[in-house]
Order: sequence, then C-alpha cells, then structure tokens
Amino acid sequence: METIRGIVPPHLLRRIASLEDERFSVAVAAARSALAERTEHHHHPNVARPAPAGPGLHRRVHDAQNATSLPGRLVRSEGDPATGDVAVDEAYDGFGATDALFRGVYGRRSIDDADLPLVGTVHYGRAYDNAFWDGSRMVFGDGDGEIFGRFTASLSVIGHELTHGLIEFTAALDYRDQSGALNESIADVFGALVEQHAAGQTADQASWLIGAGLFTDQVDGAALRSMSAPGTAYDDDVLGRDPQPGHMDDYIETTEDSGGVHLNSGIPNKAFHLVATTLGGRAWEVAGRIWLETLLGGALSRQATFDQFARATIAVAGQYDAADVVRDAWQAVGVWTTSTSPSSSSG
Repeated sequence: METIRGIVPPHLLRRIASLEDERFSVAVAAARSALAERTEHHHHPNVARPAPAGPGLHRRVHDAQNATSLPGRLVRSEGDPATGDVAVDEAYDGFGATDALFRGVYGRRSIDDADLPLVGTVHYGRAYDNAFWDGSRMVFGDGDGEIFGRFTASLSVIGHELTHGLIEFTAALDYRDQSGALNESIADVFGALVEQHAAGQTADQASWLIGAGLFTDQVDGAALRSMSAPGTAYDDDVLGRDPQPGHMDDYIETTEDSGGVHLNSGIPNKAFHLVATTLGGRAWEVAGRIWLETLLGGALSRQATFDQFARATIAVAGQYDAADVVRDAWQAVGVWTTSTSPSSSSG
C-alpha cells in the first residue's frame, strides 16, 4: 500500500495513531483509519473528470454524509445561495478564491486551462483526518474534533490541493523524492498565495502558514507547515516538533512518505519565501508568476530535482529582473554554494 497523499503528512498521522492517551481516543482511531485507506481515492489522475460546463467558473459541492462513496449528494452549484452548512459554504468560497487567483490574476481558465469545473465533496467519512485531490475533485474530512477540526476551514489547504490538480495538468512532477517535494512545495506556494490574494496581504503581512486553523485548542501549534520558518509550525507534547528542514544541510533521506516529500518540501518553500519577501509587495505579482511560468514552461522533467527546478526559475526570473534575487534564495537554502551557484547571466 502506498502512502496517502493528503494535506496531513503520514508521519503526523502515524504519530497520532501511536498515541496511548485517553484524551485522544477518537483522534487515534481516525488517524489509523486515514492511514489504512488505499490510494485509489488519492491523487489518482485516471479517475473520470467532470465534463466541461462552458466558459467561466463552475463550482459544485457534494455532501458524502459521512460515507466514503464519491461524489455524494450535490448540495450547492455555481450561483446557488449559501446553504448554512459551514463546510459546504467554505469549500464553495475556497474554490472561488482559488479561481480568483489563477483566472483573475494569471488568466488561467481553471486548473486545466479549459474551464474544468471545481468539484468537491465535504463530510467525507467519520472523523476523517485529511483533505485530498483525487484527480477529479477535492475531498474534505470533518476532522476528529480532538486534534483536527474540519479541513474546509483553511483556505491555504483548498488552494494547496487544487494546485496538485494544476501540477497534474502541467509539469506532472513525479510524486517521490525531490520532484515529489517540489510537487508538495509548489502546492504550498499557491495555497499560501490564494490565501494572501484573498486577504489582500503583502509578503511582509502574510503568515506564510499552511493549514492554519486546522488544529484544535488542545494542540500547541499554529499550522501544519511554516514556509517562512520550516520546522516551527508546531511544537507539542503530544504531536512532537515539526520536523521540516529549511536547508539542504538537513535534507532528510528516507524511504517513507515517498522519499520525504512532505518533509523536504520545506527547503523550496523557504526559497520561495525568501524570493517573495526580498522582492516585497504582493507575492503573487512577481514571485508567484515566476513559479507558475516555470511550472508551465515545459522545461521541467517529471523527475526534476531541486537544482533543475531552481535553474529553471532563474531563467524565468530574468524576464522580471529578478534572476539575482532568485539565485540568492536558492543559495541561501543550500541548493548551491557560492562556488557552484549559476551566474546571474544564466537568467
């Protein structure tokens, strides 16, 4: 059985599943259930995709009613009023916020650039501790109520998972080792940018947190990941400390989690944060365009390494007079040393 590819990394689910604490009995059962799920429900690019519905944004939100059959009962379509079900309405609004960035700012017609309807299912399973993109739709659990709350509550999570769909339609980066960590990182980048764009925040104003608001008050943590300071998102007596590295010196060699994709993504995450904050202003305007154009440009192999992706971002950044900033950011996280760094002329 392969690793589940949802927003909650498997190392965290395993930690919860191993707890022997009566306060978290529901969470333990939920984590074990999430780990036991098979991957045909997770990031499967061959599932039937929703039929085109004409130009423009088309949202559909379904309710699984705590079952695991997809898509569930259709409860809100494009243009329908709010339902009063907070998960349904958060998913609907989150899809709109994601489309507002990709369509409204970057001119992309949905994640496939062909007006793919944005479809989601809420109330998936019972106390389900994850959210994922399955190749056709987003799926949200309600959380266990002890460690995790509902997964629609975080706009960065919605943007993150829909970006996995964008990646499938573009560079199709393999989901393992460094290309998998890039896949996770790019999803974090645009998850953060969706949230920042919706709030009108500059790079300096943003939290740079992924999954803020998911943890209950019983957890000493701000989010699942921090792009500005990888390894600091949570430090909890029960969950332990966030293990993400932010520098190549601390790169984690492992066979778990498809080669540590949720862990080592902290390194390119930090590089993007450095680019965005050094350039200043709204991160989606230049830094985001550089990352998106790199993804769309056709220069990446499916097995792209950090070094290869970084060089491709420099080439794109030259169009924005930002090649030096981008090169310095990748050097700061250890992808290169001073002696191995590409010259600014490569941008």
